[in-house]
Amino acid sequence: MNIKSQKDFFAGLMFMAVGVAFAWGATSYSVGTGARMGPGYFPMLLGVMLALLGTAITFNALVVERVGGDKIGKWAFKPLFFVIAANLIFGVCLGGLPSLGVPAVGMMVGIYVLTFVASMAETGMKVKPTFILATALAVISYVAFVKVLKLQFPVWPAFITG
Repeated sequence: MNIKSQKDFFAGLMFMAVGVAFAWGATSYSVGTGARMGPGYFPMLLGVMLALLGTAITFNALVVERVGGDKIGKWAFKPLFFVIAANLIFGVCLGGLPSLGVPAVGMMVGIYVLTFVASMAETGMKVKPTFILATALAVISYVAFVKVLKLQFPVWPAFITG
């Protein structure tokens, strides 16, 4: 069988792999039923739906003809690096790294660091729009997670809150 769209084919394979991994990981939890859902119900359902979506996309890539074949381009290593690094640094900002003596600096500082590091993936990054975006994300996250959901985690650095 001939692959008619490389992008769709490999995206579908990736969706199937992630879906199967989520569904398989959910089997270690109690799944329950639709009426009494267990902790593994949502990951199982999400994994199965993602795998089915990947199957449909992969099938479509094998059947439907595309103009030019939708070839896969070169890997964009710079954006890939900065987006992954931003998420890792956000985790360190939120929880610290006690084994290395790095303290947690809280959610607010973490959101600003996350936004600025991730924006370095873009060529021609501008500081003012990035600062506005970081501020909006910080306010929305504070309202959503701290005020509405009442989650308890460090919001500000310890040297500010004591």
